[in-house]
Amino acid sequence: MSETSARLLRLLSLLQTHREWSGVELAERLGVTARTVRRDVGRLRELGYPVHATAGAPGYRLGAGTDLPPLLLDDDEAVAVAVGLRTAAGGSVSGIEETSLRALAKLERVLPSRLRHRVHALQSMTVPMGRAGSAVDPASLTAIAAACRDRETLRFDYRTHDGRDGVRAAEPYRLVHSGRHWYLLGWDAGRAGWRTYRVDRLSLRTPNGPRFAPREPPDSDLAAYMSRAISSAPYRYQGRFTMHAPAEVVAQHMPATTGTIEPIDERKCRLSSGSNSLDELAVWVALMDIEFEVHEPPELIDRIRALSARLADGVP
Repeated sequence: MSETSARLLRLLSLLQTHREWSGVELAERLGVTARTVRRDVGRLRELGYPVHATAGAPGYRLGAGTDLPPLLLDDDEAVAVAVGLRTAAGGSVSGIEETSLRALAKLERVLPSRLRHRVHALQSMTVPMGRAGSAVDPASLTAIAAACRDRETLRFDYRTHDGRDGVRAAEPYRLVHSGRHWYLLGWDAGRAGWRTYRVDRLSLRTPNGPRFAPREPPDSDLAAYMSRAISSAPYRYQGRFTMHAPAEVVAQHMPATTGTIEPIDERKCRLSSGSNSLDELAVWVALMDIEFEVHEPPELIDRIRALSARLADGVP
């Protein structure tokens, strides 16, 4: 009996990988006959697990049921879930902190001691810097994600970075998390172009608009595109620099959302970044401790000259 129970747990674990298994594959994995697999699938159904079978050559997959079945996780999966829950408890999605802690408490009660030690070691050796950026409503995230998936136009009130309010209609494409903020990338119907929107600045209107045909994305490298959009587009000043260091060296001094880097050769690269403050741009690039040349904007060139003179005058 214990052998059968262990085999049922193993079968359930395989089915929870969200792929369809043929009867032959399951029989090979479990070391039994196809007939035994069919019998074990029947037992799982009797226990309430919705195991679906395809016609023709027997194939099995686990469907969604009315109740959440117990999940079977291997060691690395259990640690990953625990770490993810700890991160969610202090993350950038508001309203899930308490539920994340409850789920984590349930998980840690059943973790073997060896896994609890791994999770606790990671926690004790990690120094939190506090929540960065603005928290967003998880309901908004799931609604936006569903609209991206179903290709439904979103209508929402939006507040721009300079405080102006307006109503937008956009064909949502992807959600992007920069580490500080959540962004929506979409085609703005009113402006006939691709735009990025801070999710914490938008308020969804219901119902959604009509369905739309998918467009070609604005760039094959969405990460690079979003980095450029986030680091430069919203700001008053657009700084352009030549950095006298390889691109990979400059990249170590800044997160991807701060600016974009384009290699010139093995020893130099171009750096672009935006800010609403000339002083912020000047100090930021100077603190990298890398030789640089400023190309634009002209106001930044004049400001750096003035700051250089003031600093020089302050040295006896």
